[in-house]
Amino acid sequence: MRDLLEDIFDNQPKDPMVSARQGAKVSLRKRFYRQATRGEETGEGHPLLLDGKPVKTPARRTLVAPSAALADALAQEWEAQTTEIDPARMPLTRLANVVIDGIAGAPQPVIDEIAKYLGSDLLYYRADEPQGLVARQNELWNPVLDWARDELGARFVLVEGIMFAEQPAESIAAARQAIPAEPWRLGAMASVTNITGSALIALALNAGAFEADRLWAAAHVDEDWQASQWGHDEMAVERRAARFAEYEAAAKVLKLA
Repeated sequence: MRDLLEDIFDNQPKDPMVSARQGAKVSLRKRFYRQATRGEETGEGHPLLLDGKPVKTPARRTLVAPSAALADALAQEWEAQTTEIDPARMPLTRLANVVIDGIAGAPQPVIDEIAKYLGSDLLYYRADEPQGLVARQNELWNPVLDWARDELGARFVLVEGIMFAEQPAESIAAARQAIPAEPWRLGAMASVTNITGSALIALALNAGAFEADRLWAAAHVDEDWQASQWGHDEMAVERRAARFAEYEAAAKVLKLA
């Protein structure tokens, strides 16, 4: 089982959009197990079991979730696979593999990468027109910045346009302190930061300061405005759906870990 799972997740496209475009060209493994379940707590957490046997990550570490609820969610993702196992439809398992194999042993580079976004976060750069877009940015972005000011003690400089503006070092340092070191939360936050282009959105989601759907909308204000003016592009809609699946998985980790 260990080698089979390594083949499933190591030898498939990392980008779910690549997998989707390749369609039938992707060689998917047949579902080889009858049941996916949560195992009993081991001291490290709750393992994912396939037919009673623990699952291994691509790096051959045991796939153990930090909470029973998260282990149940992983099991449900495996149960949802039908005749074939499609990694593109298993964002929670992919994130778990990243956390266990890549982040647990080396969290500091991930913390540093998230912190870089605090110097040029999406929420700092504002449109000066049209007024509808300006109003929508203010509606969804200002509450997150207000939360960062009030809860983290971090005040940031807002800019009209895309010209870079240096942010106060003390504000970056204050927000950086809120980045979690715990691998699962850190991995989920890194995923959200990368997807949205905003470490502040990721910090707010981690803190439970706003509903996940509201923060998703905040991350896509400009995109949604353009779509409202010019219509939706089919490929853009597909890419967004793939990103949303990744975002949902990360939000689930932050809620259940």
